[in-house]
Amino acid sequence: MAVVSWKEILLLSGLVVGCYWNSLSCGFVFDDVSAILDNKDLRPSTPIHNLFLNDFWGTPMAEERSHKSYRPLTVLTFRLNYLFSELSAASYHLLNVILHAVVCVLFLRVCRLFLDKTSSLVAALLFAVHPIHTEAVTGVVGRAELLSSIFLLAAFLAYTKSTGPDHSIVWPPIALTVVLVAAATLCKEQGITVVGVCCVYEIFVAQGFTLPMLVDTIWQVLQGKDGFPYAVLQTLLKLIVLVISTLLLVIIRVQVIQSQLPVFTRFDNPAAVSTTPTRQLTFNYLLPVNAWLLLNPSELCCDWTMGTIPLVESLVDLRNLATLVFYIFLGLLAYHSLRYRHSSAKTVIMALSLIVLPFIPASNLFFPVGFVVAERVLYVPSMGFCVLVAHGFKMISHKGQLKKISWLMIGVLLTTYTVKTFHRNWDWESEYTLFTSALKVNKNNAKLWNNVGHALENQNNYAKALRYFLQATRVQPDDIGAHMNVGRTYKNLNKSKEAEEAYLVAKSLMPQVIPGKKYATRVAPNHLNVYINLANLIRANDSRLEEADQLYRQAISMRPDFKQAYISRGELLLKMNKLTEARDAYLRALELDRTNADLWYNLAIVYIEMKDPSEALKNFNHALELNPRHKLALFNSALLMQESGEPKFWPEANRRFLTYVEEEPDDANGYFNLGMLAMDANENAAAERWMRKAIGLQAGFRSALFNLALLYSQSKREVDALPVLDELLHHHPEHIKGLILKGDILMNHKKDTRGAKACFERILRMDPTNVQGKHNLCVVYFEERDLPRAERCLEETLDLAPNEEYVRRHLNIVRSKMAAMSAAGQPLSSATTEGATTEGVAASSKEEVLQSVKEGTEEAAAGGEEGRGVDAVGKEVGDEKNERKSSTESVRGVGVDQSKSLDNSQSDKRTKGKSTKDIKDIEKKRAAALKRLEEIERILSGD
Repeated sequence: MAVVSWKEILLLSGLVVGCYWNSLSCGFVFDDVSAILDNKDLRPSTPIHNLFLNDFWGTPMAEERSHKSYRPLTVLTFRLNYLFSELSAASYHLLNVILHAVVCVLFLRVCRLFLDKTSSLVAALLFAVHPIHTEAVTGVVGRAELLSSIFLLAAFLAYTKSTGPDHSIVWPPIALTVVLVAAATLCKEQGITVVGVCCVYEIFVAQGFTLPMLVDTIWQVLQGKDGFPYAVLQTLLKLIVLVISTLLLVIIRVQVIQSQLPVFTRFDNPAAVSTTPTRQLTFNYLLPVNAWLLLNPSELCCDWTMGTIPLVESLVDLRNLATLVFYIFLGLLAYHSLRYRHSSAKTVIMALSLIVLPFIPASNLFFPVGFVVAERVLYVPSMGFCVLVAHGFKMISHKGQLKKISWLMIGVLLTTYTVKTFHRNWDWESEYTLFTSALKVNKNNAKLWNNVGHALENQNNYAKALRYFLQATRVQPDDIGAHMNVGRTYKNLNKSKEAEEAYLVAKSLMPQVIPGKKYATRVAPNHLNVYINLANLIRANDSRLEEADQLYRQAISMRPDFKQAYISRGELLLKMNKLTEARDAYLRALELDRTNADLWYNLAIVYIEMKDPSEALKNFNHALELNPRHKLALFNSALLMQESGEPKFWPEANRRFLTYVEEEPDDANGYFNLGMLAMDANENAAAERWMRKAIGLQAGFRSALFNLALLYSQSKREVDALPVLDELLHHHPEHIKGLILKGDILMNHKKDTRGAKACFERILRMDPTNVQGKHNLCVVYFEERDLPRAERCLEETLDLAPNEEYVRRHLNIVRSKMAAMSAAGQPLSSATTEGATTEGVAASSKEEVLQSVKEGTEEAAAGGEEGRGVDAVGKEVGDEKNERKSSTESVRGVGVDQSKSLDNSQSDKRTKGKSTKDIKDIEKKRAAALKRLEEIERILSGD
């Protein structure tokens, strides 16, 4: 075997880079979305052993909805990509290009076993640029083909060294072959077919048998005329080892899929559910279709399912001629290669083995697969095709008069393939470009129309997406998914009536349950989302909640392991305040999937509603163990710790809020709650910094503005508080607590009674029954020395709050003062001249009353740290391809009157009572206020 030179390696690598460098600008498209973006097995938070329990798409192998594609080594390389670059698509594409270059070099070494130096290089160059490979190289999920091919070729090369110079068996290469076959199989299932290629090589190349010789030898042995020759016995022993190893791999593979074939629908592979002879005729016709793609890859399509290739339903269908021609040509090649012993025959038989054997698992001839035609599965068979072309080139070029023509033809072919491959890569730039290019090739595939619609939907172009979805329903009227897409798009366009009609059409296409009989029809799990989407739509109407619940239960009855139905039903039950049933629904879903962080999160929300914060915190922690960056769990668990009033929880709450703002740096609520934690810990500088950050991100942030003003007020920085309060009242002129605090600062620190009076009057215009505002206005009248008006005001306040003892005492103080002034002959109104002695007493009394009012304001404010919390947004079931997580809203707010939500931007929030610390602070302030009132009464009584 000639060694591959560095020049040849550089030539192949350069050609691969030249063909595929533009693939680095492509994103994640088509199956990449499920295998990369939606696959939790790539995340470092997922235990590494999950890769060996789940399928290629991250679905547990035990679940019926699993595709049973077991490729843990391929997923491991995705995980390594994620470790270095997370979801940067360029790094994934770069590794694919590198792997393709490695395959090309290994393929060149394999070709050197059957071809001369020049023709083997031609085969490798042709393989490097063949346009059929764009799906395997430019599509990230095609890495399964690339990795499997590397181990497949390496296993074959190892096996070729299993015979020593003296024709004895060399066992280490055989052991290495078995290991490499296992690795190839763990990258993609077709890797196991290399064992067949090794067997063909051993019998027809290494041992030099022809088919007649092989039949004659076996016949002689069966007749007992002759025993097995020693060389044959050695060959037989090697093959037995290979076959037994292969059987063990097959047994393990069957155990992994738990003896279940994946569920495919008639939309995936129409012929698979067709009757005889349609099924057989169609599947055999697909063979020449694949051969034609290898020969003439001018019209490539990313999806050949559904109606792309119409069924061959009759023997008189002209397409049967293509099948016949294909089998005749294949038979002639096989006859030539199996009958003769010369090198040309050996080359052809190895080329045929590379074409036929790796293609068998995807051929549909022995068991159905989930596609009609898939270009990426032709990656290995194209090696045999390239060997045949190179061998033909070798035969022609040795004829003098045709040598130049053969080189010209190869040059044109390589150039054409290179240009085609380069331009085909651009089709994979985005989902929109990929599926629109596919529609140019085939307009009879409803899935393509659906996927263009999905691409437009992702761009929020719902009106245009709807046109594609509707076209999909016209192309394939019984496509359940297309009607679901129509319904979802109508909903996005706020056309609920049309959305419900579309969902009902999709629901009517589902196999119906027959009363009294077991529901045995195998339904594609994603089609059951029609019940979820329809229920999510109608539950927006509170009068139809029971109807929505019935739909969820119907989906569960059809498939008891339908996790999404339990999740959505749990959310509905929570809305219906059926907390125990909601908890049970989530617990059932957790029995199906204990590794779903969103489920633990939702269960925590249920426990919050059940007033069980300790259990809620346990479930939040479960969610964070599974996904340490789970944003909603981070936020709401930190909120729960903060609410507890336990200082021991504050450091962890602070850490979780900090992690949250790393994940959501533009969410003002995260910084606001960090500010509230800092206020609780009396870290005023930090509190000010976080509040300022929150206000900077969300102008007019009501809670942040008020609490920042409150922080300034409590820190004796009343002058700094006023501009903040002005901003608050500019955005929220009805903010009563802001007006109270501003009035207090104006009256006690700015001595601006007119401004304070305007604040309190403004409160009473909005809420005439507001006791605090009314009482503070009475104090303004007292300051203005309008005692009759102050008396009337306090009487009205006492009518509003007859049980407020401090109001009654203030009224008695004012009346005592009025009586003392009347006895002294002094005027009771500020319009008259005041005596010096009275002025001094009044001033002293005023200061005490105002001080008590300030304490009353602070008391209200102490319980008035506002609006801590952020909405945890619930997500609806997505399109037919993806399941979305469902979360329940859980937020909190604190107000003056024990518990109020004061931030209009935060609706439907959970509220809380005051913490132990708050209550103690309030009691201290109340005691101080009462003490001052007693001093006021003593002073007035003495006067």
